[in-house]
Amino acid sequence: MTDANSEARESRARRPWLLALVAVAVVVLLVFAGRQLAGVIPALAERIEEMGVWGPVVFVCAYAAATVAFAPGSILTLAAGAIFGIGRGTVIVFVGATTGAALAFLVARYLARSAIESKVADYPRFAAIDRAIGEQGRKIVVLLRLSPVFPFNLLNYALGLTRVRFVDYLIASLGMIPGTLLYVYYGQVIGDVAALASGVEVARGAGYYTVLGVGLAATIVVTTLVTRIARRALKEITGD
Repeated sequence: MTDANSEARESRARRPWLLALVAVAVVVLLVFAGRQLAGVIPALAERIEEMGVWGPVVFVCAYAAATVAFAPGSILTLAAGAIFGIGRGTVIVFVGATTGAALAFLVARYLARSAIESKVADYPRFAAIDRAIGEQGRKIVVLLRLSPVFPFNLLNYALGLTRVRFVDYLIASLGMIPGTLLYVYYGQVIGDVAALASGVEVARGAGYYTVLGVGLAATIVVTTLVTRIARRALKEITGD
């Protein structure tokens, strides 16, 4: 017991240092990504702006199509943050991701059930999730969105095989907001770095970047805590 308590104290003592290291690593990666995309993001942003009101619509459609096609959504989410900013970017990504997730759900339920079942068979814990969904459908899907034990694109199709109601599935999409906000935040930082690296004049002072950095750190902490709580609750409910 004494050894266990000692290990727990040592773990708590190391935690701030680990968080600091993770924060530094994230900043370095974002700056590196911004410099690498210096010539791409400003040009893409200009093309979107040229579309006027249709720019966000086209982006939403592209995001939905990518979700259905199993394409990684993280890249588009980062791009949304860089192009549209945190507020608009989060809304646009959420609409696109929810639309794509809904289409994937309907495809799995009504059009390609056997093909999806063969993919889901590689995830034995899905059986436990399916049982839990039969009892607490909306709650389980929210927890899966907050702390997915499946890849996002596969989860959309897999949930189409369960007994969850489509309406509950859509409502539970709200669980995607914390992760979406975090990635859009990353994209905002990358976009600013890309603009600076490409020589574009950005009229933003130290105050802006201080607020952006503090907000990013707070979002990381909150998202991590929410994910941990969701994972623990999901484990208690499903027994896995």
